[in-house]
Amino acid sequence: MADSFDFAARVLQWYDRHGRKSLPWQQNPTPYRVWISEIMLQQTQVTTVIPYYERFMQRFPEVVSLANAPQDEVLKLWEGLGYYTRARNLHKTAQIIRDQYAGEFPQTLEQVEALAGIGRSTAGAILSLALNQKHAILDGNVKRVLARFHAVSGDPTKPEFTKKLWQYAESHLPNTRNHHYTQVMMDLGATLCTRSNPTCMLCPLQEACLAFKQGNPQAYPNAKPSKILPEKSAILLVLRNKDGEFALQRRPPTGIWGGLWSFPEFPDQQSALTSLAKAPNTISSLAVISHTFSHFRLHLTPLLIEHADDLLATGVMEGDGWVWYNSESTFSGGLSSAAQRLLTALKEKT
Repeated sequence: MADSFDFAARVLQWYDRHGRKSLPWQQNPTPYRVWISEIMLQQTQVTTVIPYYERFMQRFPEVVSLANAPQDEVLKLWEGLGYYTRARNLHKTAQIIRDQYAGEFPQTLEQVEALAGIGRSTAGAILSLALNQKHAILDGNVKRVLARFHAVSGDPTKPEFTKKLWQYAESHLPNTRNHHYTQVMMDLGATLCTRSNPTCMLCPLQEACLAFKQGNPQAYPNAKPSKILPEKSAILLVLRNKDGEFALQRRPPTGIWGGLWSFPEFPDQQSALTSLAKAPNTISSLAVISHTFSHFRLHLTPLLIEHADDLLATGVMEGDGWVWYNSESTFSGGLSSAAQRLLTALKEKT
């Protein structure tokens, strides 16, 4: 790379002409507004996030309103975005900010990074984009840009690979306009330096990009080692009463679909039926629902039991962990993706 090549100046020139400047979170970019957007954008496309972000900000315009809301309402607004741990951490962090920082978003990297669900890169992005502080970021898009520009090879899951990219990320930071620099680095990875078919001929870094000079930009970063996802199976108990309502149970606060409402889940059919107050007259097996998580694949077999009004143990529906769900009525809680898919399938059959 030529010593005269000014990395930051090149990308900032490109930003002035082509960078994204009209996204909702770029208008009045407070730390709170940027934080919400950064969490929503994790593993989610911008076009998907925008309507969720706008609804979320309309309901929770500042951090205290989010902190004071019931978790059910937060999860309901998140419904469909997936990775619900993000929503639970948002709610938890909002309460920390309310209680420990008097409702004011903290403004040092160490304080922000210590909050639930916020790592080094997200903390840097929040403070850079909202307050123009000089911090590097290293999300997936930026990793790809830097790995190609410097031709960094190696296993991208290893700490030494990430450490090297952080060093490069820090070295390219400009002394001014850090908020624009942070935005353009994300823009480049999202629009030009894409995972497949990168548009190198339009890239402001092409002249000094080592991967481009080698003629193989898509070779960087190296592919992650493939892994075989373990397969798991479970039973969903689908109880429908005479009014057509379904018994839903709130899932535990942690784990998959934590805090969401779903059909009761059991490891096998025997344990599912044993949980009932008495044996049902008829049981129908529905089509298996498969859901892939980052660390395993889950296959759910739903067992439909009609007229189940008196099959639940006495008193079990009186707590706040159970509810009879009516699809025709407004439901304030968030539904797991398995529950959404199954309820849709059941509605189509009727």
